[in-house]
Amino acid sequence: MSFMPKRVKFRKQQRGKMKGQATRGNYVAYGDYGLQSLQTHWLSARQIEAGRVAAQHFLRRQGVLYIRVFPDKPISKKPLETRMGTGKAPVDYWAACIKPGTLIYEIAGVPEELAKQAFARIAHKMPVKCRFVGRRIAV
Repeated sequence: MSFMPKRVKFRKQQRGKMKGQATRGNYVAYGDYGLQSLQTHWLSARQIEAGRVAAQHFLRRQGVLYIRVFPDKPISKKPLETRMGTGKAPVDYWAACIKPGTLIYEIAGVPEELAKQAFARIAHKMPVKCRFVGRRIAV
């Protein structure tokens, strides 16, 4: 099951810049604990799914896992040994733009130690450095 948008206005996108810290999606909103990115990267749909599978397999249907990112950016790639020109390449995969501070996953309904172990398994699958964060208490 590959994550991708149902429909898009334009088939292809420009690469853009991924600078600065995350201003949105940077706090624990749904669960009790979260996995926060510390680097900038494009997270492919396959990497997001691999993290989800690893966590679900470890948790054995305990608690709830929330995926906070969605791959909505089409990434195109030209075949190897292709000459320059001839237009933009077709879409190769879909990616989510991850900035430092973005929460990638959240877990609710499990003890802290179990959540840490599950996030350690997810972090091994991620191409970015991640850290474990808890819910901030509002005063």
